[in-house]
Amino acid sequence: MFDTGPSRRYGEQMREVIASITDLPVTHVFLSHHHPDHVFGNQAFAPDTLYALEGTIALLRAQGDDFTENLYRTLGDWMRGTEVVLPTQRVSPGRITLGGREIELIAMSGHSGADLVLLDHASGVLLAADMVFYRRAPTTPHTPGLEVWREELRELEALDFHYLVPGHGPVAEGTAPFDQMHDYLAWLDDTLRDAARQGLTASEVMALPIPARFDEVAVARHELIRSVTHLYGGYERDALALLAEGGEALSLSCPVIVMPCHRQAWPLPPGSRAVNGWLFCVPWS
Repeated sequence: MFDTGPSRRYGEQMREVIASITDLPVTHVFLSHHHPDHVFGNQAFAPDTLYALEGTIALLRAQGDDFTENLYRTLGDWMRGTEVVLPTQRVSPGRITLGGREIELIAMSGHSGADLVLLDHASGVLLAADMVFYRRAPTTPHTPGLEVWREELRELEALDFHYLVPGHGPVAEGTAPFDQMHDYLAWLDDTLRDAARQGLTASEVMALPIPARFDEVAVARHELIRSVTHLYGGYERDALALLAEGGEALSLSCPVIVMPCHRQAWPLPPGSRAVNGWLFCVPWS
């Protein structure tokens, strides 16, 4: 089994569905990553059947209680009785045999910092978890960087698979989900970088147009707003260190006041300099 869902009630309902299909016991529950919609049904399963990457266990230990509090506020009664249950079994990348099937465990980090992907070589099914979203905008609160995510997507796409099961979105044959993910993440990365270079505020970036080709991508506007909240500060910091005119690095050897100046009409103050849409002012004493 792969992931347990967002609450104790959900996990218990999954157990009921499994029992309606087979009398075989649940011996292995692999957890893709630490986000609550994937692991908060853990209570419905025996602790010694819960398997995860070391990084996933550490992240769930550090952030699980905050997730619980937020979901109780959001979902109310649907979360009743739900508590964080840490996996007890640590997994490492490699191939294992379960029920006569060869399963490859693949460790990634692009979505959450510790992401487990499974490939069933017998059926060609790739369980990509939240490394891949399809027809739904990806969430970005814990990505180590969009460039990391994009590189790992290229690694996954090169695997020998037939069916792809994304973490969010419909099951697909072939590489269409990867095509959409590459396109969306490249657009998001370029948009945030260009906006920071222009000195746009976060509010302005949140209101930027989304290309029509992403019309079928659910909650794209909502996730753009969230991604700006999560990521834009890093792009702004990078913009401040960009090369200035002539290829010379901007050197900030003394305290400065920094503000966007792309729409300012007044003359630059003495001791200030405009670079890539930012105004750098040496404060007076």
